[in-house]
Amino acid sequence: MRSQCHYFLFITMFTFTLLTTFTPSTSLNISKLMPFRPGFRRLFRSPSTTTKSISNNNNNNNNKGITSAPSRSKTTKAAKARRLATKIPPPPPPLPSAFPPESFLPKPFFTQEVLHSSSKPGSKARVTRITTPHGSFLTPSFVAVATNGALKALTIPSARKSKQDLIFCNSYHLLLQPGPEVIKEAGGIHKFMGMREDDGTMKPIITDSGGFQVFSLKYGTVYEDLKTDNRSGSFNSDLDPKISQKGTQKVTEEGVIFTSYRDGAKVLLTPESTILAQKDYGSDIIIPLDELPSYDTSLEDLRKSVDLTHRWEGRSLIEHYKNVKNQAIYGVVHGGVSKEIRSQSLEYLSGLPFDGFAVGGSLGGNREEMKEMLEYVMGEYRVIEETKFGRSKPVHLLGIADESSILQTVSLGIDTYDSCFPTRLARHGTLLTRSGKLHIKSSKHSKSYGIPIDEECECETCKRYDRAYLNHLLKAKEPVFYELATQHNLRYMNDLMEGIREKIMNDEI
Repeated sequence: MRSQCHYFLFITMFTFTLLTTFTPSTSLNISKLMPFRPGFRRLFRSPSTTTKSISNNNNNNNNKGITSAPSRSKTTKAAKARRLATKIPPPPPPLPSAFPPESFLPKPFFTQEVLHSSSKPGSKARVTRITTPHGSFLTPSFVAVATNGALKALTIPSARKSKQDLIFCNSYHLLLQPGPEVIKEAGGIHKFMGMREDDGTMKPIITDSGGFQVFSLKYGTVYEDLKTDNRSGSFNSDLDPKISQKGTQKVTEEGVIFTSYRDGAKVLLTPESTILAQKDYGSDIIIPLDELPSYDTSLEDLRKSVDLTHRWEGRSLIEHYKNVKNQAIYGVVHGGVSKEIRSQSLEYLSGLPFDGFAVGGSLGGNREEMKEMLEYVMGEYRVIEETKFGRSKPVHLLGIADESSILQTVSLGIDTYDSCFPTRLARHGTLLTRSGKLHIKSSKHSKSYGIPIDEECECETCKRYDRAYLNHLLKAKEPVFYELATQHNLRYMNDLMEGIREKIMNDEI
């Protein structure tokens, strides 16, 4: 009898211990983990029937808005199991019939005029003028990247002196800081950045969806561009490098979940939210959300990825046409290194009312593979442009704009190129010249008195400073070096494009 009593007492105490141990005595601040920002969608909402606001008076926290975690019942688990067992296939991407007929007509606020098409045998190169609500620019052209709404180490007036007509801003970074609502209240991205001439006229801006940054943040180049100390490579004090390299958490039909590199919050980016954010920015050309598969993705996974991208781009386009706001939108052609899937992507997207197209994703493992793939894609595109559009539409090459790649591909008819290439080189002491790259930190330049970076360059840096002084600035870690070097490299790239346009006009390319 006594042993039975002891057994009953033991069971009672054990049960009480379990209840007190696993019943939430502390709470999870959902609003801190999942902050709502304009342009984003909240990830999780705790049901009101299972969540309540509590105040932990025992430890004097008195935090308002703290919620307890919802219980997980057997019914919830069973429902989840049923959903997984009967997974609903994703909907097909929208057809052309989903869009109003007028959406397929030329837009008066966004035009491309072909000034000259090269007559050189085998060349598809062309010189065009693209006109936007904030001014026009000639193509082929280089597009400088302003990651956080600012060119690294260079002001907009200095960039304009370097002949920079077109700027590319990253929605991902602007969504996190300062947020679309701030830019909208400031009067749009052009006013916010000061993207204007002395007479008050504006210059055009492209913004992307943020997808590239979400999928590639942890792989180096995007991660590096967040750094503010170009000498030590350290991060801004309010950024956590461990958080910054976590990258993408999960890809769903609805969008992509990622970890904010600023505060570690989980954020859901959707096709609709990226378009709405870019509407708030007021940029001239916007890019829809796309998935970025890696170079070595299997063919099966690549097909699934491109299908998902098509559904996302279709949803983005539907959201765009709810309120066009005099903005052009480009479709992004994907397919990795598969010519078949690239063709399918181009065929589908060309049937939708996009105002231009961008080539995205992996194009190969080296420059030769890239050129071969671009030759194929651009060949297919020109046929579609002539037979389906009846007019020219711009083509942009995403994220590739080093000098060698431009010279190899401009004859294919690509209009614009964007890259951090010249600004990143400048921050590492590499300067572009007509005789090759110049590593200004080398000791051989320490006494190069009176010798500019490039004898033929007319930039402000080359007019005023010699190699010896720039060598000194870099070794002394003077911040002004990065401004002078960046100003020169941008001028070099824009002089390069100007020379290319001249050669096309003369049928030399």
